[in-house]
Amino acid sequence: MFSTRNKRRLAAVAAAVLAAPLLWLATSGTSQAAQAAVPAKDWLHVQGNQIVDEAGDPVWLTGTNWFGFNAGERVFHGLWSANLTEVTKSMADRGINLVRVPISTQLLLEWKAGQATVPSGVNTYANPELVGKTSLEVFDTFLALCERYGMKVLLDVHSAEADNSGHVYPVWYKGTVTPELFYQAWEWVATRYKTNDTLVAMDVKNEPHGKQSESPRAKWDSSTDVDNFKNTCQVAGRRILAINPNVLILCEGIEIYPKDGVTWSSTDEKAYDNVWWGGNLRGVRDHPVDLGANQDQLVYSPHDYGPLVYEQPWFQKPFDKATLTADVWTPNWLYVHDSGTAPLLVGEWGGRLGQDARQDRWMTALRDLIVEKHLHQTFWVLNPNSGDTGGLLLDDWKTWDEQKYALLKPALWQYAGKFVSLDHQVPLGGAGSTTGISLAARYGGGADPSTPPVSTPPTSTPPATGACSATYTQTGTWNGGFQGEVTIKNTGTTAGRTWTVTWTYPSGTSVSSLWNGVLSTSGSAVTVRNAAHNGSLPAGATATFGFVGSGPASTPTITCSST
Repeated sequence: MFSTRNKRRLAAVAAAVLAAPLLWLATSGTSQAAQAAVPAKDWLHVQGNQIVDEAGDPVWLTGTNWFGFNAGERVFHGLWSANLTEVTKSMADRGINLVRVPISTQLLLEWKAGQATVPSGVNTYANPELVGKTSLEVFDTFLALCERYGMKVLLDVHSAEADNSGHVYPVWYKGTVTPELFYQAWEWVATRYKTNDTLVAMDVKNEPHGKQSESPRAKWDSSTDVDNFKNTCQVAGRRILAINPNVLILCEGIEIYPKDGVTWSSTDEKAYDNVWWGGNLRGVRDHPVDLGANQDQLVYSPHDYGPLVYEQPWFQKPFDKATLTADVWTPNWLYVHDSGTAPLLVGEWGGRLGQDARQDRWMTALRDLIVEKHLHQTFWVLNPNSGDTGGLLLDDWKTWDEQKYALLKPALWQYAGKFVSLDHQVPLGGAGSTTGISLAARYGGGADPSTPPVSTPPTSTPPATGACSATYTQTGTWNGGFQGEVTIKNTGTTAGRTWTVTWTYPSGTSVSSLWNGVLSTSGSAVTVRNAAHNGSLPAGATATFGFVGSGPASTPTITCSST
């Protein structure tokens, strides 16, 4: 039985099947849907090969991965030195509108059983707001930060066990983690977050794989065999959607697929088409995933890498974007998009630059394909400690790899010179963002698309000395303390070299820790000078520092000066 909403959605599929370029061209201004009403919630669904919001406006999911919850640490890597708020804000400011978060089934089952523990991999000096928080509470804190900064989250079961190398195991069940417990872990997630539209998508299992002679290995057919990932994704998807029919379900590919006339019983390597782990979606043509009444929540998600990760045969001869498209991407997964079957989200792609001309050529070619086709994507990876790819962040977990970011940036959703959020109310970067706009602003919604709307105006006192202004925002409170941030803007016409902000707290209130600035105090007077990396601001540019305060929360008058 189709619900009225699903009848409406499915009726729109036929018209949208091959109309992706037309959809994007037709929505360059204010859409009729946006004029009628801005959706109150940010849930997404599928029309043909596009992902759209509740108003039917196409969206572009463009982001990155941040791993660690899948590993033995049971928490984001990098929190041993970096501040969670600072890293999250920096992603939003730079145009990341979706974060794919790998996790393990084992950890989800621990959370489900009420066994969440305080992780040892959190530096509480750098993250005072995480003192005493369990891994589940850290995850929920991250979700709240994403909501504040206009980002969405894609949760990915990366491995059965909480193990830094757990993804190497080819299937979704292992040891005490049975297939049924795998499904129950996903049902627990769906139940806990069914009203939280920050968590908009669930990637059922990372990189199912295994070759023809290996056991176990993942296959793709219409059986209900335990190792059939097509059936597993279908069952998991239906069980999730029975709880939350609004969340997107992502199904990755496998590694091998039998050629025409070959069965899965063959042990002849040449009888199979072989590609990256999770990158083989050839089986969709004959055995598509069936989510029943909620088919309009299905997204397929291949992975693809370059020669520095593995020397695939197609890298051992001359290649370019055209040959990769014809020989590798189209037969393995791009046909799913081109035929209008379903949208694609390239869940992992990326790597090191400047070490191998072929690697750079591959990455540029795939980036260009993503932009040309408006394929959804989450770049691998934010983490600098990814051994075979490196990260968008350098080893200090603060500085961005500008060369790599420059390659990624065209594949991040932008409109009118601003990055676009997947949140209808919150601009990407949060209230007062200078780099992002909200989804409502992108499609009109009563706002100038070039002007970021502010859902909750920050407490601000902009008087300035010299050519800068400062905005003070209280970002959180708890018993006996609070968290805040200050954004400094160069309001002059020339670049500044340094900045200083000052304010005075009432007696009993003080700053206990601060990041992205140099703190000094004298009684209740607070002075913050720029750090070494953020003092130089071009005209119109901004810098932000965050802090944790002790005592009653207070909104002081803040002044700024610059040289």
